[in-house]
Amino acid sequence: MNLYSGYKTAYKALFKNKTRSFLTTLGIVIGVSSVITMLAIGQGSSDSIKDSIRTMGTNVIMVFPAASSRGGVRQDVGSSVSFKEEQVKDIKDNCPSVAMASPVIFSGAQTVSGSSNWQTRIYGVYSEYSYIRDYEVEFGSFFTPEDDRKSTKVCVIGKTVSDNLFGANVNPVGQTIRINRIPFRIVGVLESKGGSMMGQDQDDLILAPFSTVKQRILPIDYIHLIYASAVSENAIDRAVTEIENALTQSMRVGSRQEKPFNVRTQSEIIEMVSSTSRILMILLASIAVISLIVGGIGIMNIMLVSVTERTREIGLRMAVGATGRDILAQFLIEAVLLSLIGGLAGILLGVSASLTLSKILNWPVVITPYSIILSFSFASLIGIFFGWYPAKKASSLIPIEALRYE
Repeated sequence: MNLYSGYKTAYKALFKNKTRSFLTTLGIVIGVSSVITMLAIGQGSSDSIKDSIRTMGTNVIMVFPAASSRGGVRQDVGSSVSFKEEQVKDIKDNCPSVAMASPVIFSGAQTVSGSSNWQTRIYGVYSEYSYIRDYEVEFGSFFTPEDDRKSTKVCVIGKTVSDNLFGANVNPVGQTIRINRIPFRIVGVLESKGGSMMGQDQDDLILAPFSTVKQRILPIDYIHLIYASAVSENAIDRAVTEIENALTQSMRVGSRQEKPFNVRTQSEIIEMVSSTSRILMILLASIAVISLIVGGIGIMNIMLVSVTERTREIGLRMAVGATGRDILAQFLIEAVLLSLIGGLAGILLGVSASLTLSKILNWPVVITPYSIILSFSFASLIGIFFGWYPAKKASSLIPIEALRYE
């Protein structure tokens, strides 16, 4: 029996029991569609988080204070208040691989403009901060180093602050707002960056000169963290080493002392997110593969029933010259055909479900050829694996006993 005649025989047998064939393929359909949908959601979420991280800027290096210890109890990371503005100067002076660096202090702020008010957060930074974090302005411009040197009461506001104080699509540059009752002149409005990977609104902020915020809003003698950028992507590792050496020397950290700071790069965060996403996708795909295996067991069960029902037919075919190999091929083709039909239907259902989720729930999904090929190939293997035993059982029947079967 050649492949074409085997296919015709299998097609007629499956078409003869349409409802049973349809129900048998459901397990494969659900399994394949689940694999495609799960991987599309996982890949979409991963890409969305990475894009969100990239909005932080390019070649970004963040320096956080380490965790402090009180009464022998270790506090949260960043609870130490060990940074001074001098450390920023040391980084600028002693780290040739660092292009720019800026201190960051921040505080909650009540802003008022006319009869409108908005609760937000104000950040005191150098003017270089806009380049480090890759901030662009939609209206006006960023404040200048001169503003920071003179402690000018100017600020750049985010899109959310602008919309809530002045209304959407209004240019507020030149207007004055009161931040914690202190008047600040708006010199620019930042372009929207959307939400962060933690779900925070990156447009709900005000940026003002570091010296102004330090003197008028937040009179503290330390800084919360340092943002820096490497001269190029290839120089990030070198810049991190130089920053660690500069801070170790500046803060007089002994060789046996624990460093009172942590240095993190954008690449580390992306790698951490990628690693977490990979684990999540493997977990989701594993759950979906279980559905495929259950579908394969359904195929084997139905094929065993089919072999039992068609025992006399098998005996008759063997009596007129069919070999055990022909019978094996016939039933194996039927099992594989069920898997392939289920796989194709599962691909259509999985792609449709992913696109529907994306449209209705606004969920980021990415359908990759890899997920389609993987799920379809696995479904085909399921058909061969679970169809082999029933086909082998049918091919092992003895013709005379098969013809006597009632």
